[in-house]
Amino acid sequence: MRIFAALIAFNAGLALASPAVSHEFWIEPEAYQISADGTVQGILVNGEDFEGTTLAYLPLRFDRFTIASGMRQANVENRIGATPALDVAPFAEGLHVASYQSRMSVIGYAEWEKFLKFANHKDFEDIEARHDARGLPREDFREGYWRFAKTLVGVGTSAGRDFRTGLAVEFVALDNPYTDDLAEGLRVQLYVLDDLKADGQVELFEKAPDGTVEVTLHRTDADGIATLPVKAGHSYLVDHVYLREPRAELAEEADIAWETLWAALTFGVPE
Repeated sequence: MRIFAALIAFNAGLALASPAVSHEFWIEPEAYQISADGTVQGILVNGEDFEGTTLAYLPLRFDRFTIASGMRQANVENRIGATPALDVAPFAEGLHVASYQSRMSVIGYAEWEKFLKFANHKDFEDIEARHDARGLPREDFREGYWRFAKTLVGVGTSAGRDFRTGLAVEFVALDNPYTDDLAEGLRVQLYVLDDLKADGQVELFEKAPDGTVEVTLHRTDADGIATLPVKAGHSYLVDHVYLREPRAELAEEADIAWETLWAALTFGVPE
């Protein structure tokens, strides 16, 4: 059933399967902190350098979309085609975590160099040797990709802690960006398929109040933790991409050579 659902998502989005789709996907709140009587709102964005195209609320494109705070969690419900896709009342004061898991989409590579550039950018180790060892063609092959995005929104006091929401690849913020002292940076811990990801590349997109974006690369330690430098008044997108060989059944059904699982976390830092 999962493969069938993935293929439905692919067929529905075939017209969108272009190189641009392989860039980052994230949830970007209208405001990272709101009052206790406010509304948690955020757009789904596909793009690069922390700028991109807004996507509507389309249940055919995701397997789960939730909002949680403390011990409470609910599915994000909205009108089909609505923007912003995230538009819900908060549970109460405190830190709220929105989490999104896409269905699989597919992108094709006509040229090896395009895939190699992407693979090098995202730090896929020994990709040429791994690709060739499996007897894969160096042109006209396809990749299936999944999006796993989170955002942190502070409501009222903004008190609380981020936590694992069950995404296949997931960042967990070990510090609360709205209440903790971030003079030494904000720590994130990276999980990949239920394991801590040591020595993983973490790409950090920092957006200043004037809209300019700076990109830096970081790495996780033996415990999967990266400490990220942050500034007051800036917003952040944290990104990691995991590459794996697809299961034989999925590879055959979807005609893909590789799977990529994209983790994203967004948050802001108060003035």
